[in-house]
Parts: sequence; C-alpha cells; structure tokens
Amino acid sequence: MGVEIVKVGPEAVDDLRELWLELHHHHQRVQPGWRYKDDEASWLARRAEYGGWLDGDGFALLAREGDKTVGYALVEVRTDPDDTWVSADRIAHIHSLLVRPEGRGHGVGTSLLDAVDTELAALGVKDVWIDALAANTDAITLYERRGFRPAVLYLARLTT
Repeated sequence: MGVEIVKVGPEAVDDLRELWLELHHHHQRVQPGWRYKDDEASWLARRAEYGGWLDGDGFALLAREGDKTVGYALVEVRTDPDDTWVSADRIAHIHSLLVRPEGRGHGVGTSLLDAVDTELAALGVKDVWIDALAANTDAITLYERRGFRPAVLYLARLTT
C-alpha cells in the first residue's frame, strides 16, 4: 500500500469530521454495552476539543492513498509536566488514531506513529501519552510494540 502522510493544522479541523465519526463508530463496535453519544453530539464535542488541541504545536496527520484518506492521528502538545510521573515540561498526547478497515494490517498505523514520532522529535518532545479503549486489544498491541505501556486504568460507572 503506497501511503503518503500529510500534516495539517487547525485549518483542517472540519475535514476531520468523517474520520472522527468513523472512529466513534469503531469504538461502538469494539466496546459494545455502553451508551454512546449520537454522531452530531459526538462530533460537536470532539470538534471543540480538536480546535484546542491543534492550537500551538498540536497537529493532525492524514494517511492518504491516492485521493482517499485511510487513516489519521491527532496530537496535542502540552506545555505542562505530568502531575504524577516525572516527565519533560512538554508532553504529547495522541488523542485520536484511526486506520480505516481497508488500511488495517498494511502498516498504516505504524506509518502514522512513525510520522508522529518524527514530528515530535522535530519539536523536541519525547514524552507521549496515547489512549485506547480497554477492549481494543489490536490497538493496545500496536502501541505496546511501540514502547507504550499501561499507566492508568480508567473505570466508569455511568448512570445517565
């Protein structure tokens, strides 16, 4: 698969809607049994977050094959150290990483993470967080191969 990675910033936030909704639907398939927000409410909340995360040194990377986007990553760069662990003053948080089904198993996720690492190295950022749903074992396996290890386990009791 010939994938090109393209960096975009806040000007492209509305272009991420379809990708976010695909990730939102993926979450529902991977971890059923929860009540998920409808697409529009989910996008409005995520769009607002993306706007803030893309401010400053934050960035999004699109994985493109020809004219089709087969994946993306969205990264926030924070300028405050972690409150628990010893870390640098600048920390990256990969808030979203999606590879569409047709791109899975072809190295697209690895290419995106390689490009994230390259961008962060250019910014001098070494410490990185990434989230995964507890049931998303494929993503967790990929992240662990990249040197990530479990740090926090969130448990939820949602009543609404």
